[in-house]
Amino acid sequence: MLRALAATGVVASLFGGTIAQSSSALPTTPPPDKIVIDVATVNGSGCPAGTAAVAVAPDNTAFTVTYSSYLAQIGLGSKPTDFRKNCQLNLRVHVPQGFTYAIASADYRGFAHLEKGAKAVQRANYYFQGSPQTDSLSHQFNGPYDDNWQATDTVSVAALVWAPCGEQRNFNINTELRVNAGTSDPTKTTSFMTMDSTDGDINTVYRLAWKYCP
Repeated sequence: MLRALAATGVVASLFGGTIAQSSSALPTTPPPDKIVIDVATVNGSGCPAGTAAVAVAPDNTAFTVTYSSYLAQIGLGSKPTDFRKNCQLNLRVHVPQGFTYAIASADYRGFAHLEKGAKAVQRANYYFQGSPQTDSLSHQFNGPYDDNWQATDTVSVAALVWAPCGEQRNFNINTELRVNAGTSDPTKTTSFMTMDSTDGDINTVYRLAWKYCP
């Protein structure tokens, strides 16, 4: 599954930060030893306990976060707080000695049904523990819309944010889905957005760049 997703070539990015590298610092190939990613904490209305999982690709080039209950909605059948859902993952990434990593890209997919006049936003930001939080990137979808969606961003080599060498810093991923009724009538219709595929799960792929530590 991980290799199949990585082979699609569809990516959405991670971005911005305080530790930038020059364009000459090109990422190296993945380390031969495997990395291990532990989920320290999972918090948020979009990822109740037991509904988010992390897996690492066998070739160490990517990891995925799988959601099974990530839905924002507004209108008939929804609660007042359902219009916005979020999830914060706090990850411990154990990297082979002598290497550091950066999140180079990510791929978000889901499904949305938006009535005419309604809008939805997918937003994410990423930061290492102890570093300033990055500015968020967002993607807006406008109704009428009734289809799968995907958000794609990429990060240039110069903008990659590397984990500090020789330090254990947890990595945080904040994501959010938000649905706004806009000019649609929420008393008669329902608009929603999910990070969810036809089988009930969405694999969000985060791709890694590697380099040697000094």
